[in-house]
Amino acid sequence: MQALNRLFCPKSIAVIGGGTWCASVIEQCRAMGFQGEIWPVHPSAEQVAGLRAFRSVTDLPEAPDAAFVGVNRTATLDIVAGLAACGAGGAVCFASGFLEAEAEDDTVRSLNAQLLEAAGDMPFLGPNCYGFINYLDGALLWPDQHGGVRVDHGVAIVTQSSNIALNLTMQQRGVPLAYVVTAGNQAQTGIAEIATALLEDPRVTALGLHIEGFGDLRAFEALAARARDLGKRIVALKVGRSHAAKAATLSHTASLAGSDAGATAFLTRLGIARLPDLPSFLETLKLLHITGALPSGQIRCMSCSGGEASLVADAALGLDLSFPALSADQAAALGAVLGQAVTVANPLDYHTSIWRNEAAMTQCFATMMAPDAAITLLVLDVPRPDRCDPEDWHITLAALKAAKETVPGAHVGVISTLPELMVEDVAQDLIAAGIVPFAGIEVALTACEAASVILRDIPDPVLLPTPQVGADLVPEADAKARLAAFGLRVPLARRALSPGAARAVAADIGFPVVLKGEGIAHKTEAGAVVLNLQEGLSVREAADAMPCSRYLVEEMITGVAAELLIGVVKDPAHGFVLTLAAGGTLTELWQDQASLLLPVADDMIEQALSSLRIAPLLEGYRGAPAADRGAILRAIRSVEAYVLTEAEGLEEIEINPLLCTATDAVAADALLRRKD
Repeated sequence: MQALNRLFCPKSIAVIGGGTWCASVIEQCRAMGFQGEIWPVHPSAEQVAGLRAFRSVTDLPEAPDAAFVGVNRTATLDIVAGLAACGAGGAVCFASGFLEAEAEDDTVRSLNAQLLEAAGDMPFLGPNCYGFINYLDGALLWPDQHGGVRVDHGVAIVTQSSNIALNLTMQQRGVPLAYVVTAGNQAQTGIAEIATALLEDPRVTALGLHIEGFGDLRAFEALAARARDLGKRIVALKVGRSHAAKAATLSHTASLAGSDAGATAFLTRLGIARLPDLPSFLETLKLLHITGALPSGQIRCMSCSGGEASLVADAALGLDLSFPALSADQAAALGAVLGQAVTVANPLDYHTSIWRNEAAMTQCFATMMAPDAAITLLVLDVPRPDRCDPEDWHITLAALKAAKETVPGAHVGVISTLPELMVEDVAQDLIAAGIVPFAGIEVALTACEAASVILRDIPDPVLLPTPQVGADLVPEADAKARLAAFGLRVPLARRALSPGAARAVAADIGFPVVLKGEGIAHKTEAGAVVLNLQEGLSVREAADAMPCSRYLVEEMITGVAAELLIGVVKDPAHGFVLTLAAGGTLTELWQDQASLLLPVADDMIEQALSSLRIAPLLEGYRGAPAADRGAILRAIRSVEAYVLTEAEGLEEIEINPLLCTATDAVAADALLRRKD
């Protein structure tokens, strides 16, 4: 496929079709001051939107750089073929009725294939999309109104939803939009390819993706690698749910990982911050545009109200942010400015004693902008100008700007407690001064956390999902034997085909033992596992009470510091999801888990284990022996090695519990579901 630069930065635009939609494309280009050629194409009209119309693509003066194809789906095929034949730079296919209509129309898959064949090497967006807006050059292949303005540089946004794209252009938060691009059905050109092309524009400062589904995982890996090379950050709003949980329901792992764990793990792996909603998404892009990535999550905060300072401190709970204590020099300098009545702390309530005193506020704000702070935030709500006089608040903003000038390299933001109190003209004035205007406390802190994500070394490519199969539940003893061949430590065990045989086997292994019923996925819930049996009669009685006819007798592992779950579920959208969680009876109770995609690096495993609520048990809680971290890592690596080697036909694995002692990590139970 050809490069996308001609399409996104055109010198000439063909608008093919009639009616309101196509006329709007021409009108929007004129309104934005597009300096290139605009050529309407219509088989019978003399003019479209006041411009001379050409009868066909072959009548155009030359091959257009970009074409908006605003005709029905059947006519789209011939038009796209004609554009490709004449050497056009690319097209936007506006028509619907392709793959998005597959449930209602079984002919659309054939239409989709015909569209791809017609385009050949010529790139196109869609079908079923609005197209794009290039606010840098005033080039719009966009059939509707929008709320943006021309900019010299700014952020790029790519979305699968045309309506969300339209709504984002209407934002009044001061986010400078360089490109807004809709991907539609992505019949040919996917979000990752579009995003990569936009990142290459040096005027683009950061990239935002609204994603419903990833599709080509390798393309997203390449996008993330290119963003790192260019020193630009990507954030994502990922919506929708995969079918991972529905495809694998036998294990705790499936319910813990859920349907969205793979998406989160994939984005985290790529260093792409995931935002929960559109306001946080826009605020993070705004922050990245002004400051770039933050070096850490250490922030300083100032307010003339203790109530506001408390709101900020509370909003940071649960986020990877901190408020570092002030140094002795800072405290002394602030005390000299604010007086003894003010408690010097971070967050700082500087009171109103210096209100309207621009020099004192400047000194106070500059003192808070210490080198160890990733960003210094001022909480300030400018009164509504239609009913109030905001002059005093403008003095405060002037002091903040002056303070920033005295501290080279300081990152500074202003937070309004309510979104509507950060009005657009104030936001734009702050952006011009290099200060981030945040519309709301929660979104401001969420943005700071997202912008402070530390990029680790790029891991190996994810293990792509294999085709789904009708998998079988492998008997536990066989499952353990297969995993043990890859290094997993399992208890000494033997099978028995009757309660009497179980009693004899237990005597051979040596007491205490564990008795399990075979062929049951959730043994504890079914009463098919009994621990710590001390003599033969107890073994026989336990076997008689189980709802099965085959048994597994195992050595009893003692001295357990903690129990873990190691699980792997094949996610058909993202790869193989590794879940590490609290194990045993705590699994469902605590819902304490971390998910990664295979293969994993050692630091990823360590970070995941340390994030668990049961991490203190692994480290030795209140004087108890610590678990053998090396043995735990070996167990995880054994499961990973099995998956990497035996991925074909594999649906899921679960080790639960992995019994972690001071010297060992033993798989007490193993579930394996696969098709050999």
